[in-house]
Amino acid sequence: MSATVSFEVTSPLGPQTVTLSYARAGRGEPLLLLHGIGHHRQAWDPVVDVLATEREVIAVDLPGFGASPPLPDGLAHDLPTMNAALGALCEELELGRPHVAGNSLGGLLALELGRERLVRSVTALSPAGFWTRAERRYAFGVLIGMRRVAERMPLPLVERLARSAAGRAALTGTIYARPGRRSPEAVVAETLALAGAGSFTETLRAGSAVRFTDDVPGIPVTVAWGARDRILIPRQGIRAKRIIPRARLVRLPGCGHVPMNDDPALVARVILDGSR
Repeated sequence: MSATVSFEVTSPLGPQTVTLSYARAGRGEPLLLLHGIGHHRQAWDPVVDVLATEREVIAVDLPGFGASPPLPDGLAHDLPTMNAALGALCEELELGRPHVAGNSLGGLLALELGRERLVRSVTALSPAGFWTRAERRYAFGVLIGMRRVAERMPLPLVERLARSAAGRAALTGTIYARPGRRSPEAVVAETLALAGAGSFTETLRAGSAVRFTDDVPGIPVTVAWGARDRILIPRQGIRAKRIIPRARLVRLPGCGHVPMNDDPALVARVILDGSR
C-alpha cells in the first residue's frame, strides 16, 4: 500500500518540509529500499514479495522521482541533505536503524547512511561513486541520453514499443540485461518516470563531484555488481572492495545495472543474506 509522509529538514533558510511517497509491506526487521536516478520505487517490485516474507519492506520514491515532489527551495540535492532527509524519514516512520538496500544512486545513498551509522546494514547494488572521471562522464552521458529520449517520445509510441520484447529492449536495454522479462506496463511506467523526474538535472549536477572514498566500519556491507552492467562498469566493484575492505563483494551473473528484474531470486537472496 502506498502512502506519503512529511517531515522537517534543516536548511540555510530554516526548517523545510520534505514529503516522500513510499510503499510498505511485510513483517520483520525494517528494510529500506532506495532506487536509482530517474527511476521510481517500483524498480523493486520484482523482489519485494520475497523480501517481505522476512523483512518489513519500505520502498521509497526519492525526492523529485516517482510520486515524491522535489526538495523545497533551500535544500540542495547533495549527500548531506539526503542523509538528513532519509534519517528524518526513518525517525518519522519509527524504523529505528533499518537495514538498507540501494541501487545506483540509491546504493551510494545507502553507503552514506552506513557511513553515518544511521542504518544497521547496507546492501549496495552497482552503487554510484566508485568511478574514475572518465567513467563518470560516460555514465552521465548515457543517463542524459536516456532522459532525452524518454522526454521526447510520445506516449502512444512508448505503449506500442512496450508490447513487444524487442520494443522493451529498445526502451530499457541499457539498464536491464534481460529487458524482455519486464512487463509492458512496468516499462511504460518507468519510461514516464524518467521523463517526468523533476530532480533529475539537480541530482546529476550534485553528483558530478562525488566519489565515495571512506570505509564503512562497524556494520555489515555487501556490494553487488551486475556482470552485464552497461552504465557503471563492473570493475568499479573491485574499487569499492578496496575502499571498503570488509565488504562482501558479490558478482551477479547475467544481470545489468538494475539487477532486480534480471534475476529477482538471486538479488533477493543477496539482500536477505546481507541484512542478517
